[in-house]
Amino acid sequence: MPTATAGDAVVRKLVTFGRILREAGLEVGPGRLQDALRSLDVVDLRSREEVYHALRCTLVSLRDDIEAFDMAFAAFWERAPSAASEQPVDLGLQATTGPPAPAPSAAPAKEDERPPEDDSPPVLVAASRDELLRRKDFADMTASELRRVRRLIASLPAAEPMRRSHRLRPGRAGDVLDPRRTLRAAIHTEGVPLRLAYRRRKLVPRKLVFLCDVSGSMEPYARAMIMFLEAAARAGRHVEAFAFGTRLSRLTPQLRDLDPVRSLRLAGATMPDWGGGTRIGESLRTYNEQYGRRGMTRGAVAVVVSDGWERGDLGLLDAELARLHRGSHRLVWVNPLKGHTGFEPLAGGMRIALRHADVFVEGHNLAALEALAEVLSAL
Repeated sequence: MPTATAGDAVVRKLVTFGRILREAGLEVGPGRLQDALRSLDVVDLRSREEVYHALRCTLVSLRDDIEAFDMAFAAFWERAPSAASEQPVDLGLQATTGPPAPAPSAAPAKEDERPPEDDSPPVLVAASRDELLRRKDFADMTASELRRVRRLIASLPAAEPMRRSHRLRPGRAGDVLDPRRTLRAAIHTEGVPLRLAYRRRKLVPRKLVFLCDVSGSMEPYARAMIMFLEAAARAGRHVEAFAFGTRLSRLTPQLRDLDPVRSLRLAGATMPDWGGGTRIGESLRTYNEQYGRRGMTRGAVAVVVSDGWERGDLGLLDAELARLHRGSHRLVWVNPLKGHTGFEPLAGGMRIALRHADVFVEGHNLAALEALAEVLSAL
């Protein structure tokens, strides 16, 4: 039976370290671990600095991940307290053929006083950054956190409400008899149709129409919502995205660009009123007259993302919301402020919106966007 070598111990420790990095939110796959193992072959394993930089250069790909890597490195490789001497820190990576010699200034420990060997991997007592970002308010995020949230939003399940199509497909049970399949099966039973075949209506994606408020009061949340619209628009061809402040802008062609970075840049150039005033009623009238008449709203789930701070005519908003509600299958209103403690719909536009909305949800963090995707898929 082959004996474990020192190289095997290094591999086991490195694999465990990679698992801890993945739990901390870093993207560490088998390829990166192989590169890290090769880098350890060319550095001095007794030098803390060489080992640290070798692992960081091979296991870290983003500047934002360096802080999490440093925490994991200190928790895993530097569990033992460092000596006060000038000797390099022992990281437990050097290959030795025998038991380590005791320190010159330390007295030899007795047999019963030696600590038991524990090969179990240490537990990194730190919450995953992804889990922390799920509950953090978009308004409190930095630019680097928003970039990371964008990658998490892109990995969300597609929000696809379904509807029953008029087209039929074969099924074990259904409302419509399939004579062709029934007669074909009767060939094997001497022309007697012992088993009836049926067809049923197939399920197809329902149209989704997003109208996102990008005015000044919504600016802390509009960036994250545009990222959500980008992910939704790229997921299927049944999604339409609009932005409004003082005017309405269609973002669907820009958000469907194959390059995600360029798509957001193009979408930003399409919204000249970003961070300006709010004219919800006028923007909805523009949508209803230019796009609603073409049948874009018919049978669709309309999603309005706004805090309801209307600076225009509330009567116009009431009429256009009723018009939008009549033409759509469901009307969903997303208000990021709903997730805040003590929220009350005091704005005039919000009170009108609650009279027409079928579903009222929050949208202030990533967890709320996950819940929104689940709500849309269940409609």
